[in-house]
Amino acid sequence: MAFISSGYNPDKPMENRITDIGPRDFNEFLPPVIKKNFGKWAYHEILEPGVLMHKAESGDEVYTVRCGGCRLMSTEHIREITEIADKHCDGYLRFTTRNNIEFMVDSKDKIEPLKEDLLSRKGPGGDYKFPIGGTGACITNIVHTQGWIHCHTPATDASGTVKATMDELFEEFTNMRLPAILRISMACCLNMCGAVHCSDLAILGIHRKPPMIDHEYIDNLCEIPLAVASCPVAAIRPSKAEIVAESGEKKTVKTVAIKNERCMFCGNCYTMCPSLPLADQEGDGIALMVGGKISNRISAPKFSKVVVAFIPNEPPRWPTMTKTIRKIVDAYAKNANKYERLGDWAERIGWEKFFEVCDIPFTEHVIDDFRDPAYYTWRQSTNFKWTHGVEDFANIKK
Repeated sequence: MAFISSGYNPDKPMENRITDIGPRDFNEFLPPVIKKNFGKWAYHEILEPGVLMHKAESGDEVYTVRCGGCRLMSTEHIREITEIADKHCDGYLRFTTRNNIEFMVDSKDKIEPLKEDLLSRKGPGGDYKFPIGGTGACITNIVHTQGWIHCHTPATDASGTVKATMDELFEEFTNMRLPAILRISMACCLNMCGAVHCSDLAILGIHRKPPMIDHEYIDNLCEIPLAVASCPVAAIRPSKAEIVAESGEKKTVKTVAIKNERCMFCGNCYTMCPSLPLADQEGDGIALMVGGKISNRISAPKFSKVVVAFIPNEPPRWPTMTKTIRKIVDAYAKNANKYERLGDWAERIGWEKFFEVCDIPFTEHVIDDFRDPAYYTWRQSTNFKWTHGVEDFANIKK
């Protein structure tokens, strides 16, 4: 067998292994107190916003200070994080799945010096580099995708929208005064590598126009069969077109045609063919989704539902988007019961009432058009109730 002839011994799998291939064993990076008590933790408490204490069966304690972090970090920023860990935590730290930074110490006496150091570090504009919070009944750090800075198919920016949103909601990160935890996620296009389909509140970049076709260069830049095969809904087919070249010469070129009504604006074709750009200043923007969650506490996990179908891109601060998010969060904070997640609250009062309380206009664009769970959540039937009556329905239809 090939793997035996190459020198691999299945009876001694670690023999002659080159150990720098692949990730290192995570046990190498555990603080001594965590390694000692691994799998033997009795309970944990949140002492204050951003500060946790985990108690082991042995009586050992670990204190964690959680700070908000950013997904895209500079080398200098990472060096500053490791400097803090070396100074206060014997070099140990960890990152959460929501890009929070957690500094862990083994004594309560070490918490205050660590907090003072973290809060003393500020950016040129006076903003906190390491804000402390993100625990308990609060808004957690926002998970987001790449946006304009890295990705080639985004409908909006990721870092910019997230920064603007967290600036608006900063005090909800540093306090624990919401009814329950509120997770916000952000994806810059419908491919959703940010998994916003199951977050309490989600920001989603959306395209509304099909790709443009650069007929003159497509045959030189792309393999047309590959561009055709890349479309998941079969909206692209081979074609020919008459064009006038830059030289003024008329010629027939191999190109593609797009069936616009089939296009779902995923950007796969642009991934395969740079002559099919999707980005458009007017067509691109943001949708807001509400009510998803992964937790099965109190109620089953849920998918998010679109509550605002389109908000234009307004960089650098996205004022319409942040204002709408603030209205939703404030209404939730004021009206929900303790421990009630955002989607549970909306379902309890009814989605019609949710739009009214949050002062969001209801349109036909936000009614789910799939069978389950649309019929249970949006009451999509001939008996649909409009809270404000037929006058509002007539205005919406206009």
